[in-house]
Amino acid sequence: MTEEEKKFLTDICFSIELIEDFTKDIVSFDNYINDYKTKSAVERHLAIVGEALNKFLKISAHTQIENTSEIISLRNRIIHSYDNIDDAIIWAVLTRHLLPLKKQIVLLLE
Repeated sequence: MTEEEKKFLTDICFSIELIEDFTKDIVSFDNYINDYKTKSAVERHLAIVGEALNKFLKISAHTQIENTSEIISLRNRIIHSYDNIDDAIIWAVLTRHLLPLKKQIVLLLE
């Protein structure tokens, strides 16, 4: 693995860890949608995850990571269609998809 590939994977992992930290006290969807600072931070780092993944795949197309097109699409929606972000989708990503993605990234880094 090249240093550039490691950098993108490390950026993904770091952003996921920050999201986990931001949301550790958020116990419900209602808490999440009413915490604008946390929502903003989460969306920012989900955008970083999507961008880093996109750049990683451009230089490492042979690597298999689940849901890459959905992650990159979410990044594009956050960046280009801020007025069309569905909090329920973000919540589903946080509660169902972030930990499996982190596990895949950590395995790649090892």
